[in-house]
Amino acid sequence: MTRSALTTGALAGIRVIDLTRVLAGPLCTMMLGDLGADIIKIEPPESGDETRRWGPPFVAGESAYFLGVNRNKRSLTLNLGGEAGRAILASLMRDADVVINNYKVGTFEKWGFDGAWFEANAPRAVRCAITGYGPTGPKAALPGYDFILQAESGLMSICGAADGEPTKYGVAIVDICTGLLACNGVLAALNARHRTGKGQKIEVSLYETSLTMLANVASSFLVAGKEAARYGNGHPTIVPYTTYKTSDRTIAVAVGNDGQFGKFAQVLDHPEWADDSRFSANSARVENRRLLDELVEQSLASASAEIWLGKLKAAGIPCGMINSVSQALQDPQTQARGMVETVEHPLVGALKMLGIPMKFSTTPASVRSPPPTLGEHVDEILRELLGFDDKHIAALRANQTV
Repeated sequence: MTRSALTTGALAGIRVIDLTRVLAGPLCTMMLGDLGADIIKIEPPESGDETRRWGPPFVAGESAYFLGVNRNKRSLTLNLGGEAGRAILASLMRDADVVINNYKVGTFEKWGFDGAWFEANAPRAVRCAITGYGPTGPKAALPGYDFILQAESGLMSICGAADGEPTKYGVAIVDICTGLLACNGVLAALNARHRTGKGQKIEVSLYETSLTMLANVASSFLVAGKEAARYGNGHPTIVPYTTYKTSDRTIAVAVGNDGQFGKFAQVLDHPEWADDSRFSANSARVENRRLLDELVEQSLASASAEIWLGKLKAAGIPCGMINSVSQALQDPQTQARGMVETVEHPLVGALKMLGIPMKFSTTPASVRSPPPTLGEHVDEILRELLGFDDKHIAALRANQTV
């Protein structure tokens, strides 16, 4: 019985061979693990996933980066540069439900694990390949880096002050969204397997993800030929929808429709704005955003952020304080929704980490195990899944296969 079969998660009984590193792939497999799947993370002996060394900060020699996206996994070190290591991988994949890799295009196939191999040896396996640009096109051979994709896709061109430089997002947002799309693809393919009886290959790339993230901005260009611009914290097609200074702090305000704007104007003691032809309709407000933003900020300067947020929320206006990361993680709502959890780590001890954003009524997701130390489960996996004895495992260690 697999580890996941012992859980009550939605993916209990599903085994995933995780051949990914850094962020997009590990985030995808961690989510599958949170949902109950048994994740076997394959890492190079001695070095492991390079994010193990991405720091500071480090805790007990473990990087916070690695700890953040690798819980609910077992670590098996495997030298895939040698035939012995690839033979072990082949044995593991024959009985796997999902195989995920983020190697450069062609690497997996060069080792012999192409579509024909899976058709003959693991026809029910769902295979997911995460690459920088996809397997075709003039950039197919290039490696993918989140920062470069933010630049190339146009995402940076719409981030930053209107009169400033293009700016990247504060986290590797393309990697994160690629991981989410990969997880969606895997779940869809597993569902399709119920109907077809067979697995299939899924291709997800950082490039295609980054273009998808343009969403309504891309649509504005494709439909109307409108080139995108930077609006700082503002919205290209909704006003007022930005940050404003009060007498002490800056707050975020998101007025989503004309009805809300009328209430917003009343709270700011300027009910006449709702009847002003320059502001009465959202389209007019977009055209006159600079004037309206100036008037709003002048009004908000008369009181503190706390006072204004109280009044705006009472009127049903979406608004919020601009919190630091520490403030957000200590917010009572964060605690109420279980978005910070603690798990016992063999080196760190009590390890705090982000909770699981998906809540299930009957098949709960769960944090069952901490991020593994490098090669922590070599003996366990080789015995449990492949039936290797101590002598065989010792030989594999001696020749540096594991």
